[in-house]
Amino acid sequence: MNYRKNNPAAQRFAERRQRENDAPRLSAEVPGLVSLRLEIEERGGSPQPKYIRRIMVDTAPALFLLPCGDPRCVDGGHDVTAAVMQALRARRTHFEGTDECHGNVGSSACTRVVHFEASADYRP
Repeated sequence: MNYRKNNPAAQRFAERRQRENDAPRLSAEVPGLVSLRLEIEERGGSPQPKYIRRIMVDTAPALFLLPCGDPRCVDGGHDVTAAVMQALRARRTHFEGTDECHGNVGSSACTRVVHFEASADYRP
């Protein structure tokens, strides 16, 4: 049973959860934001389907961490927080961005790149 708590994936999950808990809430950082939708596509390696994340604005942290889609990737992932928050603070309704994974797959650098498109709605 201790194995599950001490394996690297469980530790990464716990660290991510702690960062989310410690982050300010999105509703406090972007007053007037009503809804946020991210359409995410990962490129590089084997093809990955697009997926959509609907953000629960009232309770969501102002933190946008996307895991790397390669299960062999170590210390990777995509932190798109700065790009998303900059666009939200500017009250942009549609925006997009990309982020390269900085993890490693074996002895090589991970080559995955995430592309996201966002739609946001605000109160007048």
